[in-house]
Amino acid sequence: MMKDKTKQKELTKGELQVMTVLWDRQHATVAEVLEQMPAPRPAYTTVLTFLRILTEKGFVGFEADGKAHRYHPLIQKGEYSRIYLRSIKDTLFDGSAKSLLSFFAEEENLSASEVQELIDLLQKINNNEGWL
Repeated sequence: MMKDKTKQKELTKGELQVMTVLWDRQHATVAEVLEQMPAPRPAYTTVLTFLRILTEKGFVGFEADGKAHRYHPLIQKGEYSRIYLRSIKDTLFDGSAKSLLSFFAEEENLSASEVQELIDLLQKINNNEGWL
C-alpha cells in the first residue's frame, strides 16, 4: 500500500518514465532503468536523481545489491492511475465523473462501437454494484 504522503504528489514526466520501467520490470538498478528508457536517454546521474526523489516521495523502495541499489515500486501503476485520475476529476471537472467521461468521449472522437463498449461497461458495473 502506498504511503499517505504520496497521495498528494504527482509524478513529473521524468519520474513517470522511471516508474514505467519499474512497473514493467518490478525491480531494477539505475543502469537497468536507463537501458529501458526511450531515446534520447537521460544521463545516469539524472536517472539516479529521479530514483532518489521517488524514494523520498515514497513511490520507490530499494535494497542493496552489491555496490548498487536495486529499486522497486512501492505503488503499482493501477493505484497511481486511480489517484491521479481522481485528482484530475476533482480539480478540472469539479468532481464530476460524467463531465470527465464526456470530455474524453468528445475529445477522442469515439466510434459507435467504442461508445457501445462504454455503455456495456457502465451497465456491467451497474449490475455488479448498483450505482446507476
